[in-house]
Amino acid sequence: MELNTIESHEIGATPEHSAGVPAAKKVFVKTYGCQMNVYDSQRMTDALAADGYVATDAVEDADLVLLNTCHIREKAAEKVYSELGRIRDIKAERAEAGRELLIGVAGCVAQAEGAEIIRRAPAVDLVIGPQTYHRLPDVLARVRGGAKIVETDYAIEDKFEHLPQPKRTELAKRGVTAFLTVQEGCDKFCTFCVVPYTRGSEVSRPVAQIVAEAERLAEAGVREVTLLGQNVNAWHGEGENGEEWGLGRLLFRLAEIPGLARLRYTTSHPRDMDDELIAAHRDLPALMPYLHLPVQSGSDRILKAMNRRHTARDYRTLIERIRAARGDIAMSGDFIVGFPGETEEDFEATLELVREVNYASAFTFKYSPRPGTPGAEMDGHVSEAVKDERLQRLQALINEQQKDFIAGMVGRTVSTLIEKPGRRPHQKVGRSPWLQPVIVDDKAGGIGDIIDVRITKTGPNSLFAELA
Repeated sequence: MELNTIESHEIGATPEHSAGVPAAKKVFVKTYGCQMNVYDSQRMTDALAADGYVATDAVEDADLVLLNTCHIREKAAEKVYSELGRIRDIKAERAEAGRELLIGVAGCVAQAEGAEIIRRAPAVDLVIGPQTYHRLPDVLARVRGGAKIVETDYAIEDKFEHLPQPKRTELAKRGVTAFLTVQEGCDKFCTFCVVPYTRGSEVSRPVAQIVAEAERLAEAGVREVTLLGQNVNAWHGEGENGEEWGLGRLLFRLAEIPGLARLRYTTSHPRDMDDELIAAHRDLPALMPYLHLPVQSGSDRILKAMNRRHTARDYRTLIERIRAARGDIAMSGDFIVGFPGETEEDFEATLELVREVNYASAFTFKYSPRPGTPGAEMDGHVSEAVKDERLQRLQALINEQQKDFIAGMVGRTVSTLIEKPGRRPHQKVGRSPWLQPVIVDDKAGGIGDIIDVRITKTGPNSLFAELA
């Protein structure tokens, strides 16, 4: 199960240092892929802060470069090797000047490739998987001793218990919204997906640990938290009295935290959407009315080949129940076109499901084989030309639905969380309950305020508003 993929970006930046004070070591972290990788990069930065590192957004200034990688997209590993080639040249220049630059690869490509990364890119000093990044300070100490380290075994210990807590000032710098990983791994084994092999089996963090982290975020000014997991609604953690809780109950507990006004979660599997979680959408005002619930295909034959273990009818019935519980909920989804054996009839079934559900947004992908997954070995692979044509037709339908959803916001009064300054003078950017950026006058409210605004017009992916 994959989370929504995002563009790669850097974790930074470097704070000022007073004259006469020795400069701290600097780390540059480049993040690829999903929201969980963004969260992991922040936690790696926290672990390194305890080892004396500060973040920089300039790779040329770094003493340590970490690539936190994703294995979901096509040719993900090759993109990492290409980036490593550029960083290798910086390392060589640094060595000529008598300065050290350490290079590390973390995340899912690190887990999948292991020692092969160092074989193909000898400039790399350390390879560390997503379950062992809490060991970074120890690994770096061994690297400085002259070793090249590959740390991809699944940790016996709970990495979250071993990660140092960031300072409140550092949390405050990250903004008024935050990600919080509550569940990792996947037991579903969809035949197209590498996640069970790179992230391991499903593991749920205990309630007390999650609540403590959420409380620290709220104390630092965070107003909205998005709970993350490869199968986040499969979360079943140890509760405060030792009993097992489900995600719905956890959401109610988090809503009790002072200052925490908004809750979201992603990514979900249809088979784990239980009655308690649907009831949370009905009864919990803090839970935003936006749900990402991937289906991947509208064809039962293809769903079976994907090992999704639900039918298109199951999914439709589930959507009906969710909408009955929360009438204003907006749906998002994931779709794969061109899975091995997909016929035109199968694809038409996907289009029909999309028309019936009417999505506010969706992520669409052409199937691309992942080595080691069952799908890669299946017969009936679809040609690239057919996949391209089907993707364009599906995306055109999704774009039309998304455009209609955004246009329907004009004239409505919506609650908006002000998140940051706008790109243009005298603007601030907020976020609607349905995740759209909302542009308001900078005097409408301060960052962290939740205000009611009336939508006056729309942009391609954003809303413009005035105070209601």
